[in-house]
Amino acid sequence: MKNKRMFGASRMPRITLVLMALLLPIAAFGQNFQVHYDFGRQLYSSEEADRQKLTLTYETFKADGLGSWYYFVDVDVRNDGASAAYTEVSREFRLGSKSPFAAHIEFDGGLNLYGSYQNALLIGPAYNGHSSDFSKTWSLQLMYKQTLKGGTNKALAGVQLTGVWGLTFGQGKWTFSGFADLWTGYIPEWDAKGQKKGLVLFTEPQIWYNICKTVSIGSEWEISNNFIYRASNSKKSFYVNPTLALKFSL
Repeated sequence: MKNKRMFGASRMPRITLVLMALLLPIAAFGQNFQVHYDFGRQLYSSEEADRQKLTLTYETFKADGLGSWYYFVDVDVRNDGASAAYTEVSREFRLGSKSPFAAHIEFDGGLNLYGSYQNALLIGPAYNGHSSDFSKTWSLQLMYKQTLKGGTNKALAGVQLTGVWGLTFGQGKWTFSGFADLWTGYIPEWDAKGQKKGLVLFTEPQIWYNICKTVSIGSEWEISNNFIYRASNSKKSFYVNPTLALKFSL
């Protein structure tokens, strides 16, 4: 889930659907809808007073003979209506039927009340794996990242390292999943020369209690550094924004 005041949008999908490519013989299609109530405004009343109250997320995954497609969209909602939208579309091509390696291509983009995010194209190798019973899944990706020019944003080439994990336990009642992104790019800070470059961290671990096959309740923790725009009176760069969430698997 993205903050509407974020800088340089870039993140990977947050749940284990992104790793369903590892389960091609078992599942070829999956989708879900999530509703997140965000506590960031309460925790950072001065820095994030206008942060969204709700984020609505739709995710879908489809596998085929070449690999898989993944798509999601986030919509942030405040008292006065929708304030931001963010999407990612990714495609993976398997490099051999038994190989853990895949070629990953991705587009990230969106906009909010303040303008367009720094849209980006990413490409690189992915290494995917799983336990024998698929209760543990993981993916590691090293990608070239091209931030696109738009508005006052300049184009910038960089590198992104992404890790994605999924863990099911407690006889299938619990799921711990998430992703972590580390990339080089513009940071939400300016000097006399304009935009600054630096290292950005963004991760969103999730914990879910699966009430049944279609309904889960849980929480997501958005942890970031050099990602959210700083308030004019703040030098803070590190944030932890938790949510309370419902997930409906369709």
